Amino acid sequence: MQPLQQSNTTHVLKHDVVIVGGGSAGIAVASSLLARSPYLNLVIIDPAETHYYQPGWTMVGGGIFKVESTGRAMSDVIPVGANWVKQAVAAFEPEKNQLILQNGQQIEYQSLIVCPGLVLNWNAIEGLSETLGKNGVTSNYRQDLAPYTWQLVQQLKQGKAIFTQPPMPIKCAGAPQKALYLSSDYWLKNNVLNNIEVNFYNAGAVLFGVKEYVPALMEYMQRYKAHLHFEHKLVKVDGASKTAWFEVKKDGETTQVSTQFDMLHVVPPQHAPDFIRHSAFADAAGWFEVNPETLQHPRYANVFGLGDVISASNAKTAAAARKQAPIVAVNVLTYLKGRSDFCHYDGYGSCPLTVERGKIVLAEFGYGGKLLPSFPRWLCDGQKPTKLAWFLKARMLPEIYWKGMLKGHEWLVKPKRHAA
Repeated sequence: MQPLQQSNTTHVLKHDVVIVGGGSAGIAVASSLLARSPYLNLVIIDPAETHYYQPGWTMVGGGIFKVESTGRAMSDVIPVGANWVKQAVAAFEPEKNQLILQNGQQIEYQSLIVCPGLVLNWNAIEGLSETLGKNGVTSNYRQDLAPYTWQLVQQLKQGKAIFTQPPMPIKCAGAPQKALYLSSDYWLKNNVLNNIEVNFYNAGAVLFGVKEYVPALMEYMQRYKAHLHFEHKLVKVDGASKTAWFEVKKDGETTQVSTQFDMLHVVPPQHAPDFIRHSAFADAAGWFEVNPETLQHPRYANVFGLGDVISASNAKTAAAARKQAPIVAVNVLTYLKGRSDFCHYDGYGSCPLTVERGKIVLAEFGYGGKLLPSFPRWLCDGQKPTKLAWFLKARMLPEIYWKGMLKGHEWLVKPKRHAA
């Protein structure tokens, strides 16, 4: 699929459905729409050349996946029947049912779907950008840095390893500790863990937001002799001196502490893109506002959102987008037909916590922390580490992603219509 060439002109291009974002959510919802309505005039707007399977980067950082397997050309994943505009969005004009691209082109829609993902704010931590990829500072949240994580893990024989987690919400809340588990498992199995001090600095107050999964995770923290530091937010890094500074909240007061490191795995603060934060679609915190059940915007009935950018309280994971995509597809087509018997989203998200190589705690939950397991407990107990969950994560999920989710196959996520 070659992108449509858009010129800087006052001519307004008109489409039935416009999708902003060609990531997991955007491609999946486009495929689900076209599977139901093949002749829909649909366009996907995204400037990226490459589409990434981001859940694979944790596995790259743990030496399990090759980084090359996590990316494909965007042109290869755009579904048949969709047009691709290789541009970025500059602004929305919802009162006119239009948006403006950065090249000035205006695009009109009957229905708009917004799913551009979120922004990793590396610059929010002083000194971090200057030292990423060197001086022992890395992050699995960037495709080009995940191999450096694995390099550092293999090279570290003694010293202090630090893993950080920023304030919520973030993309895949379990990923910061997944890096710790896979690294520590390698050190344990290579008989160097006793020489390495493992530390987890979390800006939050708990290890994981759904309490049922905490006991299993704590067992692994204890196995790896990891030191837990809650309400510690990374604010500054000096790579040359291998020093990190944290803001610490205690008894209503905020202080700052510093510590040395030999390896530092950083997860940056995250927020919605500026063109969302400064739009009429944003809520008070800057996220794209949606009804958490229908994923429809509360003030603009022909606008829907999904993926990491939305305001709903679900976990920001690829599994959530996989569940949301067919729901939004059905609801958009329902709206275009003038009906209101929308499908409802239950907040489902999944976080396969890779506690060691070969075992995973498969956390699956919805709104309010309600457990939403996909399998019976006798087959796969999500509150315990299992080999089956590892097989699912390492072998099945990449195939389900590339050949299922992005192709409009809705295995185990068929939407159910809610009576109006």
